[in-house]
Amino acid sequence: MAEPSAATQSHSISSSSFGAEPSAPGGGGSPGACPALGTKSCSSSCAVHDLIFWRDVKKTGFVFGTTLIMLLSLAAFSVISVVSYLILALLSVTISFRIYKSVIQAVQKSEEGHPFKAYLDVDITLSSEAFHNYMNAAMVHINRALKLIIRLFLVEDLVDSLKLAVFMWLMTYVGAVFNGITLLILVSRLSMRSTRIQAKLPGIAKKKAE
Repeated sequence: MAEPSAATQSHSISSSSFGAEPSAPGGGGSPGACPALGTKSCSSSCAVHDLIFWRDVKKTGFVFGTTLIMLLSLAAFSVISVVSYLILALLSVTISFRIYKSVIQAVQKSEEGHPFKAYLDVDITLSSEAFHNYMNAAMVHINRALKLIIRLFLVEDLVDSLKLAVFMWLMTYVGAVFNGITLLILVSRLSMRSTRIQAKLPGIAKKKAE
């Protein structure tokens, strides 16, 4: 009598575990969930999803805030001025810290060495294999874009080419009102709000269900 029940129990456990496996890659959980495949592409996509869906509020706020400040700076100043001021700000911080640590070491007569030695010793060289991998991934997207451009401009499909023409005609009116930097600022602000609202929706729905 014990053997059939054990077999039935093992069969139910295996069937339940079999039914749970497809839900892992699908996204039955929170938005932006990523399957733990252990590959570099998955880890990078998981990092992007965590950033977009406000998993770490400080990191996402820093990235979006920095992006918004950069876009506002580019809207007010030229690219050369923005890049020059950024490099000057970075150099001011690093040089000031280097002088400060040198003075402290001279006063305390310590031999701590260079304050950025840990970062200077980091190996940042790009191997030929990694370079070829990045180039191959980029070439896939470039070839796809070239095929799409040729297909649209040489009118392989008349409907798609007409859609592009209508879209470009509408964009002339948008360009008369906004410039590119203003549109990027609006897109950045909208993406910040929409992803934050989308990240909060499952929690709100769960509270209403309770």
